[in-house]
Amino acid sequence: MLEQVPIDELIPGMYVNQVLEQTGALKMRSKGIVKTQAIIDTLKAKGILLLEVDMAKSKLPEKKTPTPPPAPQDEVKEDRPRAVAKPVGRESISEASDLYENALTIQSSFLKGLKNGAVKDLSPMESLSESLIESVFDNKDALSCLTMIKETDKYLLEHSINCSILGGIFCEYLGYDRDTIEQVSLGILLMDIGMSSLPDEIRNNTGKFSSDDWEVMKTHVEIGVDLVEQCGEISDLSLNIVEQHHEHVDGSGYPKGLTGEEISEFARIAAIVDAYDAMTSNRQHKDSITPSQALKRLTNSEHLDQDLVKQFIQCIGVHPVGSLVRLKSGKLGIVSRVNPKDPVSPQIMTFYSVTSQHFNEVKRIDLSVHDDEIVSGVRPEEFNLNLPKFFKDVFVNQMPI
Repeated sequence: MLEQVPIDELIPGMYVNQVLEQTGALKMRSKGIVKTQAIIDTLKAKGILLLEVDMAKSKLPEKKTPTPPPAPQDEVKEDRPRAVAKPVGRESISEASDLYENALTIQSSFLKGLKNGAVKDLSPMESLSESLIESVFDNKDALSCLTMIKETDKYLLEHSINCSILGGIFCEYLGYDRDTIEQVSLGILLMDIGMSSLPDEIRNNTGKFSSDDWEVMKTHVEIGVDLVEQCGEISDLSLNIVEQHHEHVDGSGYPKGLTGEEISEFARIAAIVDAYDAMTSNRQHKDSITPSQALKRLTNSEHLDQDLVKQFIQCIGVHPVGSLVRLKSGKLGIVSRVNPKDPVSPQIMTFYSVTSQHFNEVKRIDLSVHDDEIVSGVRPEEFNLNLPKFFKDVFVNQMPI
């Protein structure tokens, strides 16, 4: 049954057929179920007014008769059971890709508003962190893939989103409850917002900082704290991440030179994912390295909590999901699922032949049962691959269902 639904009445779970009225010119990429409030917020921000919804295809929560609250002595707080993550496939990647693109839009809009003094609260970022963590619980591997498909000219936007996703995945692995994980995700999303207030020549510097410029760069932490506090209520946990994500356990960090346990555990987690994503990203002043190389560098860093580094590596695997790897057979592929029982034999989506130097049909290979093995991690540039473009234009559409 088709119904016309105003944007203010659209809720997660509704199946959208088409846009009926809007003030802009947004073209819906595809029909489908609206997964999160963040997507609704994005549609609203883009001027969507009225949509056609197929109620028969919608998956709305069942209405239940309210039950009286339990007596105070019977109250027990229970975490929601953890869902088993979907395998990486065409549908899961498409859902994760939509969420990731919406995340970029929301993050960009928030930062622009912040720079122009138009931001009044943190609700867009809170909604975004909740949506990212929802996907961490439900669609972790597909979301992990997207953190590795990076575009150099979007580094500042992608970096905070990637770090937020990685931080959420790590905290889920460590066994933290849902509310704590969402607070961590929000803190990491916000940890670099002070960068938006720095001069362009500092923020976009491609060379070595002078001592004066470096002192200016370091002020982004305190500026970020001030900006966050001006936006309203935020938990101490999230705020500590913004305050302390550049502190080092050996005391060499900033702004306060804290050491060891003086730094909150969640800020130490943020520092690890911050360093890992930075090393695996092409930046204007530095080329990326492979995930396996980055993990090795993490283990050699005196700045980081090495107990947490070891657990982080156990969490994301020797060859993290989304890594580009070369196989003994001469194929290139993207790691799509780790194998906890055999870390060096994950599942791979192969798509390119090094021998013939051409693209092949995308195939899923489980190295634990297939006669092949990973020779090394590689960078897309080594084979002149524009991985972001290929991933969006070809890989997703050819991926096995």
